[in-house]
Amino acid sequence: MPDIPCPPAPRVLGIAMPSPLRRLFDYRPCQTAPAAGWQPGLRVRVSFGRRQVVGVVLECREHSTLPLADLKPIEACLDDAPLPADWLWLCRFTARYYQHPLGGTLHQALPTLLRQGRPLQGRTRERWRVTSQGLDAAPERLARAPRQAALLGMLRQHPHGLVSQAVLAQSFTRDQLRALADKGLVERSEEPLAAPPLTEPGRLLAEPALPLNHEQAATLAALHEGLEAFHPCLLHGVTGSGKTEVYLQLIEAVVARGRQALVLVPEIGLTPQTLARFRRRFRMPVVALHSGLTDHERLDAWTAAASGRAPIVIGTRSAVFTPLACPGVIIVDEEHDGSFKQQEGLRYHARDLAVARAHHHHIPLVLGSATPSLESLQRALAGDYRHLRLTQRASRHPPARLELIDLRGRRRQGGLIPPVLEAIGETLAAGHQVLVFINRRGFAPTLACHACGWLAECDHCDARMTLHRQPPLLACHHCDRRRPLPDACPECGSADLRPLGSGTERTEETLAERFPETPVYRIDRDSTRRRDALEQLLGEVRRGAPCLLVGTQMLAKGHHLPHVTLVVVVNADAGLYASDFRALEHSAQLLEQVAGRAGRAAHRGRVLVQTMHADDPNLRLLAHQGYDALAEQLLEERRAAALPPFRFLALLRLESPRDEAVQALAGAAARALRDHLGEHRLDVDCLGPVPAPMERRQNRYHLQVMLTAEKRSRLHAAVAWLATWLEAEPAARRVRWSLDIDPQTLA
Repeated sequence: MPDIPCPPAPRVLGIAMPSPLRRLFDYRPCQTAPAAGWQPGLRVRVSFGRRQVVGVVLECREHSTLPLADLKPIEACLDDAPLPADWLWLCRFTARYYQHPLGGTLHQALPTLLRQGRPLQGRTRERWRVTSQGLDAAPERLARAPRQAALLGMLRQHPHGLVSQAVLAQSFTRDQLRALADKGLVERSEEPLAAPPLTEPGRLLAEPALPLNHEQAATLAALHEGLEAFHPCLLHGVTGSGKTEVYLQLIEAVVARGRQALVLVPEIGLTPQTLARFRRRFRMPVVALHSGLTDHERLDAWTAAASGRAPIVIGTRSAVFTPLACPGVIIVDEEHDGSFKQQEGLRYHARDLAVARAHHHHIPLVLGSATPSLESLQRALAGDYRHLRLTQRASRHPPARLELIDLRGRRRQGGLIPPVLEAIGETLAAGHQVLVFINRRGFAPTLACHACGWLAECDHCDARMTLHRQPPLLACHHCDRRRPLPDACPECGSADLRPLGSGTERTEETLAERFPETPVYRIDRDSTRRRDALEQLLGEVRRGAPCLLVGTQMLAKGHHLPHVTLVVVVNADAGLYASDFRALEHSAQLLEQVAGRAGRAAHRGRVLVQTMHADDPNLRLLAHQGYDALAEQLLEERRAAALPPFRFLALLRLESPRDEAVQALAGAAARALRDHLGEHRLDVDCLGPVPAPMERRQNRYHLQVMLTAEKRSRLHAAVAWLATWLEAEPAARRVRWSLDIDPQTLA
C-alpha cells in the first residue's frame, strides 16, 4: 500500500489495529481534522469492541465495503503530524516479510507510551542563562538579596547556562531563579532531556582516534568507498582485532557528513560498555534503546533519533525499528548472535531487517563478527557482501587455540578435573585472571535419588528441574516453575538425594574452597538481576587483581577483559549431537567467542576445553584449524542436505493444552497445504507435522510443520496461503499458532 497523500476530507479512514486479524478497520473521520489534514501515519484513538485503543491511519479513502452510516467515528486524532515515513515503510515491510498482522507489527514497533496514546514528544528540562542585562548588572542592584547575587555570580561563570537540577544542587531555589528572571537578569529555555543541543557545535571528538594497523586502515578505506550507496560488508575479524575502533572511525566520517549511525548490539549487558566507549569518543549526543530503559527514557531516545538530534543510536534487537531523520550507516555487531532473532509474537530478525533497511535508504551496512553466521558468510563468499578480514589482534598475540581435555574416566570437582585446577592455580599465582565458562545456571542441572534413580522433573515441561542453592529450591528454566527441595525421594523415600552435574553455583563453590584467598565472581542471569549489577562486577574485574570469573554466555560476547589469560570451558559437548541442524554452528561460535576473552592484552592466552568427546572430528577441526575451517565444512554439508543458506525455511508452530486439538489442526493444515502445493505445482516441500524438540512446555503441547523452498518468493506465497487458510479454519481459533520465517532454532 503506497503512502499516497490524502485528499483534504476523506470519508473513510483505514486503520491498523493491534489485532491478530490481517486487515485494516474502516472508521469515519472525526469532525476535528489535524492541521495538515488526514494522511497515513497519524495515530488515532478509536472504540474497538468494548475497548478504547490506539490505531494508526494507513489509508484515506472515499468508500468502504460497509455503509458509511454503519462506520464508527474515531474518538480523537492524537498527532498533528504523521509518524516518520521510514518507520512506516519498515513496519510494512516487516509485516509482509514475516507474515504478521500489520496492526500488530506497528503496535510492537512503537514505544509503549505511544501505544498508550501519549503525545509524540520526549521530556524536556529547563536551562537558565544570564541575559546581557544580567552580565552588566551592578553589584549594588542585588545588595539586599545576597543569595540572588550569589546565584547570578554562579550563572555568569557558565556562559552556556545551567540546567535547573544543577542550580538546585547548589542549594539555590526556584524562587530565587524566578526573582532574577522577573528582574530580566536571567532567562529560561526548554531543551530536550535526551540529546540536547551541543554547547560547542563543530567539534566531533572528545578524545582522539586510536592509530590503526595496516589491516584496519585498509578496511576503513574500503568502507569509506561506499558511504553514498547501499554497500553491504561482512567485517570478519578475529576477537580482539579492533573491529570497534573501525566502527568508531567510520561513524566519525558519517556524522561529519551530517548523517546518523545506528549500531545494533546483541545483548543488553553489552549496551552500557558500548555506550560508554562511544560517549568517551564523541562529543555529540549518543542515545541508547534497549529493554532496560523506562518507558519515558525509551520515548526520549526514540524522539531524539526521529528528529535527528541524536547522531548516534545504539541499541539491542528492537532498536532496528528506531526512526532516523537522516540515516547514514547501520552497523550490526556480533551479527551471528541468536539474540537478534525475536522468538515470540512478531518473529523478526534484526540483522535481516537491518539489511533491508540499509538497502531501502541506499546507505552502507556493516555486519561484524569473529564467527559469522553461515548465512552471512555464504553471501560474502558468493559476492553479495564485500568480505573484509581482520586477522591480527591489537595485542599482537595470535588468538589462543582450543586445547581439548578428555574427561572420560576422570574424577571431577565442581565439574573441573585436577589438571585443570592446577592450571588455574598456576595462572592465579602468576598474577593473572581466569574465566571459567559453564553454560548452566544454578548449582546442578538436576537432583537425583542415588537409591532408585528418580530425577527431579518439571510437572509442566519435558525437562528436568535445576537445583539452586541461593536460595535452595528446584526451578524449571523453561516455565519458571519453582518448588522446595524434597526431604526424601518421592518415589522410594530414600534420603540419599544428590546433585547431578554442575552449574555455575557449584563451580563457584568449588573454586572458592580450592582458592580461598582469591575472589570468585559469578556472572549469570541470577547474579545480575539487579540494575547495574553486571557493570559493577565487571568493574571489579577490570581493576586487574587476580580473580576467578565463573559465568554463562553472558561473559562470552564482546567483553574486553585484558587481565584474563586462561579460559576454561567446563563442558563443550552441549551442541555436538543436538537434533537442531544449527546446533553445531552455534556451539562452535560460542566456543570461539569465549576463547576470545583470553590473552587480549600484554600476555598470551590459553584455552582449556573439557569434553567427553575429545576425538569428535568436528571438535578437533575447530580446535586445530579454527572456526573458518569448520564453517567451510558445515557449508558443504548444508549444500548437500539442501538446508539454509542454500534453501529457505519457514515453520508453522502450533501449541495447545490439549494434545488431540493440536494434533488434529497440525494434520489438517499439512494436508491442506500439500493439496494446495500440488494443485498449483509450487516447488515447496511440506514436512511434518512433528513434535517440537520439547513437545510439552508450560503444560502446552507443541507441534511443527516445516516448509522449505529453493526460492524465497515461492516459500512466501505458500506461507501466505497457509495463513489465510488458518484464519478461516474454526479449529485454529482454539489452538495458538504462529509462523516463523527463517527460524534460527527448531526449539
